[in-house]
Amino acid sequence: MHAPTLRPAELDDSALAKIRALEQQLGCPLVAYAPESPYAPLTDEQVAALQRAEAELGVRLLAYHRWPEPAPQQPSSRAAR
Repeated sequence: MHAPTLRPAELDDSALAKIRALEQQLGCPLVAYAPESPYAPLTDEQVAALQRAEAELGVRLLAYHRWPEPAPQQPSSRAAR
């Protein structure tokens, strides 16, 4: 199971000003991160279908993003020898 990962957040000027004000209030630097979830964004209908399947099967199901398949590696010229 993959946990959400963190990446630096992209902030607009308003959000950046709020963070800078909070830094002043707290007296320490802050770093803003945006969570990056591996889970698929499901519609309400898809969530309902998932929950029905969970109830029927007695399990917990997690829906993940479909990541692009890595490109197949080409055999090296040394392997042909």
